[in-house]
Amino acid sequence: MLIAFKLKLLLACAAGFAGPLAVAPLVSEMSTHGAQGEPGIVEIAAGSFAYREAGDFTRAGQQAEAPLRALQFRKPLHIMREQVSSADYQLCVRDGECHALDRGVTIAPDRPAVQVSWHDAQAYASWLSRKSGHHYRLPSDAEWAFAAGSKFRDDGAPVDADDPAKRWINRYERESERDLSDTTAYPFGKFGLNERGVSDLAGNVWEWTSTCFVRSRVDEAGKAGRPTVNCGVRVAEGAHRAYVTDFIRDARAGGCAQGVPPANLGFRLVREERSWVASVSARWSRMWMARS
Repeated sequence: MLIAFKLKLLLACAAGFAGPLAVAPLVSEMSTHGAQGEPGIVEIAAGSFAYREAGDFTRAGQQAEAPLRALQFRKPLHIMREQVSSADYQLCVRDGECHALDRGVTIAPDRPAVQVSWHDAQAYASWLSRKSGHHYRLPSDAEWAFAAGSKFRDDGAPVDADDPAKRWINRYERESERDLSDTTAYPFGKFGLNERGVSDLAGNVWEWTSTCFVRSRVDEAGKAGRPTVNCGVRVAEGAHRAYVTDFIRDARAGGCAQGVPPANLGFRLVREERSWVASVSARWSRMWMARS
């Protein structure tokens, strides 16, 4: 069932959005940043915000607006200031832990790793965790939205019970206004910092999250019921929210679940902060394994 669903998404999106792919110049500049140090991390203080649920929602068999709810983060969020660079990703490739980037991707310490799948991002997070001794992972969609602040685009659209198609037309027109012809992976800083000090959010690189695609029914009060979860499709965040099949590296060539496809797929990671006791214990464990 899952394989059939992925193939259905792939064929549907390829039919609507396939086109010529842009090829960037290849630069043989490498970074040692990932080997000796760790990426720049922004600490975002605990707080609350209004979050629009990700997924597909219906009421009485008709399309419904996604629920909007207040979320509370009780601990600070530690997230990468920039996306993972292509040069740092290349170090994982050299270690044989990550799949190679496409030949058209620029390899440089100040350019994002793009045209990577959700599985590629997961592999890099595991590799970096082993190398650094810290736990790195993809953010959830809610965490990404919290870090994005004013850069997060609420994709909720009003539903006209008499004409549900208006919602889809409204969304399509809104997404079509964005210029997706520029697929260049620009140096970090091109799209600026948000008010929380996080760089290049909602530019032309959509970022993988850990959140699975869900379908759910909502009641008259707007409360969602038990969802049908499909983790073969993940939420990618950028200039708009996208739902992309997890093995896709370039959504422009197919693999988007709905809407205008992302220009580039990349990622940034969250670093889990451990207690002092856990950190010391992990350090001793690594030293013991190295001696043995």
